[in-house]
Amino acid sequence: MKPTRQRRSSRSSEENALLLREGEKIVAALGQSLAPLVEVVLHDLMRPERSVVAIANNLSGRQVGDAATEMGLARITDPGFPEVVANYPNRFPDGRPAKSTSIGLKNSAGEYVAAICLNMDVSLLSAVTAGLGQLIQTSTAAPVAETLAPRAAGCVREALERFAATRNTTPIGMTLAQRREAVRELAASGLLNLRHALADVAATLGVARSTVYTYLPVEERI
Repeated sequence: MKPTRQRRSSRSSEENALLLREGEKIVAALGQSLAPLVEVVLHDLMRPERSVVAIANNLSGRQVGDAATEMGLARITDPGFPEVVANYPNRFPDGRPAKSTSIGLKNSAGEYVAAICLNMDVSLLSAVTAGLGQLIQTSTAAPVAETLAPRAAGCVREALERFAATRNTTPIGMTLAQRREAVRELAASGLLNLRHALADVAATLGVARSTVYTYLPVEERI
């Protein structure tokens, strides 16, 4: 029986060493992918007094050989402790807020052997988020409605067609009162200031250009 127990112990030690060796590769890869905002740490839970065996993007100031954290000690003492604790609030020694995730690694016997922990520095992201919020913030409404669409040829005709459509008619079919209202809206929106605007109004309404002037109040006639 004694040789059997020794063989089992040897296999268990080899398995635990393999988990730690594979964990180191994961820590190095994640560290490269998530630099510089995420610290990645590998803990050997079989040696809690010097559990840190690898650390990438060191943000906490810990060193290889440092002891396990409270999370690591909880896993060591409780085999039923959650294998993954994701996105919990944390804090670096200098006070910076962090978002942490802890992943426990078990061997085939169900024992916690190691843990990979990710600690994200969210202080910079919080500042960026606040800055972006201020950057996109708008104040009071503008004194006039504005569109940034280019004022190209056809704008006057399209505006008249929309005006007529809301009144179940066509530009040519509009009454005199409707034409006057439409032209005044064009003037208020600034469309009559466009080049050839009066000619476009006349062509769309099917009237002479001189007639378009009569649709405007006296004080607005050019």
